[in-house]
Amino acid sequence: MSDLQQLIDNNARWAERIKQREPDFFEKLAKQQVPEYLWIGCSDARVPANEIVGMLPGDLFVHRNVANVVLHTDLNCLSVIQYAVDVLKVRHILVTGHYGCGGVRAAMRDTQYGLIDGWLRTIRDLYYDQREHLATFATDEERVDRLCELNVIQQVANVSHTTIVQNAWHRGQELSVHGCIYGIKDGIWKNLNVTVSGMEQLPPQYRLRPIGQN
Repeated sequence: MSDLQQLIDNNARWAERIKQREPDFFEKLAKQQVPEYLWIGCSDARVPANEIVGMLPGDLFVHRNVANVVLHTDLNCLSVIQYAVDVLKVRHILVTGHYGCGGVRAAMRDTQYGLIDGWLRTIRDLYYDQREHLATFATDEERVDRLCELNVIQQVANVSHTTIVQNAWHRGQELSVHGCIYGIKDGIWKNLNVTVSGMEQLPPQYRLRPIGQN
């Protein structure tokens, strides 16, 4: 049996279930992509974006990387955000972390892991900045989980500070950036209530005028 045969069989059963429920689903899906949401999440295999929020293919535009980090030098992530905002006209960006994140946990240790150490550097910096706050938590797991939340909050800020998002607001485009977190142990996805929906919510030093405006 092929190494992929089980996955191929699973796919056939999945496609058949979808067609039984909605016979023209794939025909409609092939014609257009009109998601209202961009999901920026972790690559962890236990965090399947569509399934968590009960959405079918086509409902979410998805970008995933280790520890759901948004760097201003990451052209991959920025290209996804730009396409989602400027072309697909999504109305919501869902920055979603998860409790017990291995990337966040690695950033709290002094172990070398290789190339990933550079990727996680901003979380390590955040860990250092928040060391006094994190020290108030009784256990390592609680500290990891709290840093997972703080990392999401930081990434919401990073998304909001991009010229992509700010130019959308300058155009009057309806767009909100949300911070959410998922519990692998209980399956619950929750809002961290750090939504940013306009320029007025940004610190003054991050507010950029439109190009050409003096």
